[in-house]
Amino acid sequence: MRAFFAFLIAIATPLAAQQPQAPNRPASRPARAVAPAAVRGPTVEGITEYDLSNGLRVLLFPDSSKPTITVNITYLVGSRNEGYGETGMAHLLEHLEFKGTPHHRNIPQELTEHGAQPNGSTWFDRTNYFEVFAATDTNLVWALDLEADRMVNSFIAKHDLESEMTVVRNEYEAGENDPFGVLMDRTLATAFLWQNYGKSTIGARSDIELVPIERLQSFYHRYYQPDNAVLVVAGKFDPRRTLQLVERDFGRIPRPDRSGVLRIYPTYTVEPTQDGERSVTLRRVGDVQVVAAVYHVPAGSDSDFAAVDVLSEVLGSAPSGRLYKALVDTKKAAEVGAMAFQLREPGVLFLYARVRQEDSLDSARVALERTVDSVLVSAPTAEEVERGKAALLRSIELNLNNSMRVGLELSEWAAMGDWRLLLLYRDRLKGVTSAAVQRAATRYLLPSNRTLGLFIPTAAPVRAEIPAAPDVAALVRDYHGDTARVAGEAFDPSPANIELRVARSSLPNGLRLALLPKKTRGQSVNVQLRLRYGTATTVAGKAVVADLAADMLLRGTKHHTRQQIRDSLDRLQARVNIFGGSTATTVVVETTRPSLPAVLGLLGEVLREPVFDTTEFHSLVQENLAQIEEQKSEPSARASIALRRYLNPFPKGDPRYTATLDEQAADYAAATVAETHRFYDDFFGASQAELSVVGDFDPAQIKQLAAEKLGDWRSAQAYLRVPAVYQDRPDTAIVIETPDKANAFFYAGLNLRIRDDEPDYAALLLGNYMLGGGFLNSRLAVRIRQKDGLSYGVGSFVGAGTLDSVGSFTTYAIYAPQNVRRLETDFHEEMDRMLKDGFTPTEVEQAKAGWLQSREVGRAQDQSLVGTLASYLFYGRTLAYDEELERRVAALTPDAINAVMRKYLVPGKMVVVEAGDFASHPPQ
Repeated sequence: MRAFFAFLIAIATPLAAQQPQAPNRPASRPARAVAPAAVRGPTVEGITEYDLSNGLRVLLFPDSSKPTITVNITYLVGSRNEGYGETGMAHLLEHLEFKGTPHHRNIPQELTEHGAQPNGSTWFDRTNYFEVFAATDTNLVWALDLEADRMVNSFIAKHDLESEMTVVRNEYEAGENDPFGVLMDRTLATAFLWQNYGKSTIGARSDIELVPIERLQSFYHRYYQPDNAVLVVAGKFDPRRTLQLVERDFGRIPRPDRSGVLRIYPTYTVEPTQDGERSVTLRRVGDVQVVAAVYHVPAGSDSDFAAVDVLSEVLGSAPSGRLYKALVDTKKAAEVGAMAFQLREPGVLFLYARVRQEDSLDSARVALERTVDSVLVSAPTAEEVERGKAALLRSIELNLNNSMRVGLELSEWAAMGDWRLLLLYRDRLKGVTSAAVQRAATRYLLPSNRTLGLFIPTAAPVRAEIPAAPDVAALVRDYHGDTARVAGEAFDPSPANIELRVARSSLPNGLRLALLPKKTRGQSVNVQLRLRYGTATTVAGKAVVADLAADMLLRGTKHHTRQQIRDSLDRLQARVNIFGGSTATTVVVETTRPSLPAVLGLLGEVLREPVFDTTEFHSLVQENLAQIEEQKSEPSARASIALRRYLNPFPKGDPRYTATLDEQAADYAAATVAETHRFYDDFFGASQAELSVVGDFDPAQIKQLAAEKLGDWRSAQAYLRVPAVYQDRPDTAIVIETPDKANAFFYAGLNLRIRDDEPDYAALLLGNYMLGGGFLNSRLAVRIRQKDGLSYGVGSFVGAGTLDSVGSFTTYAIYAPQNVRRLETDFHEEMDRMLKDGFTPTEVEQAKAGWLQSREVGRAQDQSLVGTLASYLFYGRTLAYDEELERRVAALTPDAINAVMRKYLVPGKMVVVEAGDFASHPPQ
């Protein structure tokens, strides 16, 4: 599993004093330090490694087609390296790394000023920090200086630990709300007797609360060193100039003396071979049953792992997977899945099934075990194996087309032993055979290697011997990679340049097109199609069947089954998602230039020739019911629905009506395939539709294809936009009890009468950015999260209508229910302070700089830009709007912003919704 279960980062406040430095760590930067030259290492598929004399490995991945730069530094330390009493330490240290250095005292503020999209995460084998920002020399110099400085000079101060500990504890409590996640933790803890992979990265609550600052400082001094780090720079930059900056900033950091207190011992605990079935039972409040099974498997670098990953697809994919057929098709479960944890040391294969309360958990358990055991005697077919390989390879190939994704994903592979494992693993996948998958199944899917069920004495036990992690250096020593990927052009994402390149047109049936061709890395291309339909009267009461109709499109056509559609998309290396609502359905496509015509051809068939198979429909309904039932005890879902229902009280059946979870469940349970098909026949068509394409494609070819596939497709019923309606709602307080939930949710909001082209909107937008936006350095975040440590997640949003004068302001926070009064006090005091004192000139200028750069970064992402172009077709708008909005923001004064915030954010009209287990956790 290359996607990481990452924990989000903590953010910093300015600090008053620096903690003592460990040996070999400079407390300040020399004025005239001379960095030794880097030694060039291997170059594979456009990525070049350089090694500094202090041990830092540097990966440069230039890509002129993306006008952004990603700086990502990975430290080869994670929860695997923690000792007794230190669980969660790597993650806690990740939070404290955002608390500042002598040269970067307010890191969140700097990140916002540079318009960065930053984050960090901790996993079993590594911790990483990254920033994605507009490709300017100023930003690059700043980012490299920041990462070099906090590598050696972060404060890691006691008073910051005292406030941040409660934030991390709040994050821990949020995880405790999720029965599935807790079950995964418990199952892994039972599967591993000694290895730290059996301990959750978030750590034990007691360790989070009680860890001494001295242990964190020692952990930091030992692992945050250049010889234990890999730096990646990806995107649009000059390699020579960047390498000089890296040598200057990082090269002056000395290699630590590893013979003394900074010595790093390799993890030498080896998990013994499992010698019998194990089981664990979790009893908590929840609405969906889950059965899970864990099997030990080799390290991610092992030659067997590619076959294990394909095996996970054979078992867990939908709808062709064996677990899907055995449990979902037979109505024993609502959902199944499989994940192979690809780690530095031997990991696990995790299988699961979600089972509705009305169904038998024991039947699902028996079916899961029998299905897995059956693979030992019934080898995966060539079709199953090729299908699994295609799905895995599609994901890799599409990710390799995006330098930002590569820049981040290399963290996982570096932590496994070497970044080139990404490409070596891809090559191994291509060579996986049915025999290899069967061999992996017979080696690892043994009952004695399973954590599930009961212990059974066995006279002659058969056990799974897990090989040790291989010598990665030997694996990659002579590896040279595949052919070079097509490079893209240097593209300016300014509104003016986008408008010069985009071509708009329309077809006779009403379909409007916006085409923006440009050369992209790997010839990637993004497509968005939005179909609009119905009127307030004709779609009344049809929200559920509208959603089901859209979801059924990819589940089979007159010519292809659901599995055949998926197989085709995998072979074409394409991602296609379809989302439906009462009045519109949106199709999102990501693929490459060579595959685009075939993908659009298949999409035309999917849209126009669905079959609405009864079996697939039943499975879809069960999936939706399971998801709804899972939300019934969740504070966030309950609070969000309550807020929307109060602020917008439309009558039931109105397409703007917000249904309760019980109403949603009743509607899905009552839906029929006939009425869903009828909704499709009545409303789907391209009479009122927008198609946008951004990337590497031939505009003439795409326009012709659009005409062939969609040009004669008309909706049977008329379309009339359902307007948004402003409703003046009085303030109120809503409290919802959610028993046995460790985390609570806070919402506050009100309706606004405003459009996004009105003069006040720019000031409202930037004012909210300072109040609750930015990178967690807003007024609300600094007070509630950083100063008082009450919430892991806190922020606010402001929205305004484009066609109607209807907007909203919403703020939120997660917190422990016993802290509800403190949270309320913090929120109201910060709102009052903002309305009374306003924002300072310094705040405003810093916010402008960050907000404007973040807009540029957003337009540089093709997945985002293609959606903007599609929406603007409907609104009759061009990117001249963006240019004008940004000009207005740049011209704002503090007085103008303060006046607008006071005009709209009236405290006496704020609606507050709180959901949590307040009965069991009375306010402190």
